[in-house]
Amino acid sequence: MLNCEIGLDFLDNEPALVDGLQVGSQDAFETLVRLYQAPIYNLAYRILGDPAEASEATQEAFVRIYKAIGRFRGECGLKTWIYKIAVSACLNRRRWWKRWRDHVPLSLDNPLPSSHESPRFLEVPDRGENPEAFCARRETEQAVQRALDALAVDFRAVIVLRDIEGLTYEEIGETLGISMGTVKSRLWRARSRLRKRLRALIE
Repeated sequence: MLNCEIGLDFLDNEPALVDGLQVGSQDAFETLVRLYQAPIYNLAYRILGDPAEASEATQEAFVRIYKAIGRFRGECGLKTWIYKIAVSACLNRRRWWKRWRDHVPLSLDNPLPSSHESPRFLEVPDRGENPEAFCARRETEQAVQRALDALAVDFRAVIVLRDIEGLTYEEIGETLGISMGTVKSRLWRARSRLRKRLRALIE
């Protein structure tokens, strides 16, 4: 039975949220989705660079979280644990997509994604933003994403987790299963390569 005290606001009480998830509380899981749906989608989009694949990876991540939450013992923070699952889901989708692409010829009749298909979670409405500023911001976002897409996935993951999601070096190491030294090395190399690709935009 779910203890009535777990009825505390899940948004402000992570232990209560974890307890609720582990005893199968629907409210707890809905809270988890509200908290992490957009961050996981953004993470997936930045790593995969494709809205449809990001959506699939997000769904896969939540299915894994739901199945695995009973084994969560707090060795790391809940956010780190969730991001670890999300990154794994992204890499799984990327491997699947690469295998599919290698075996299915690309038809020139298939249209490329248009700009209006940008991921909805990345859009933060600004009522005071004029059309020119909005277009400039969109162009900047797209340029950054193209530069990210050009990086190897190992570099892309570490720079997204640090510079976009704001994880600490320790959290990134736990999320990706790599040492602190590897985190710092990959981050330095990723930033250097990204800076080169964005130099024209920065100037």
